[in-house]
Amino acid sequence: MAKTVTKVTATKAAATKVASSKAASNKAAAMKNFEERLERLEILGEQIRKTNIPLDEALKAFEEGIKLARTLEKDLEKIDSRIEMLMNSAEAPVDDSPELELFAMED
Repeated sequence: MAKTVTKVTATKAAATKVASSKAASNKAAAMKNFEERLERLEILGEQIRKTNIPLDEALKAFEEGIKLARTLEKDLEKIDSRIEMLMNSAEAPVDDSPELELFAMED
């Protein structure tokens, strides 16, 4: 009986490990970083601008580009809301305005 319980426990632990590993790899595959997706969008834009590209390839590149643009836009909205939350957090002093000199335009 003890061997059966040990085997069942080991099997459950292995199944949980496999499931979490699959979830992590799926998340990693689905969540290419922002820069990689932006670079891919730029490449697609260059491909579409070529005059010698067949119409069906241009359409496929355009479709992929639209999907990428939408996901990038959603990512930017999430980032914007996170920044908004950080700027308005209770921990930030109310009377101090944030220093944004890193974002200042140079003349």
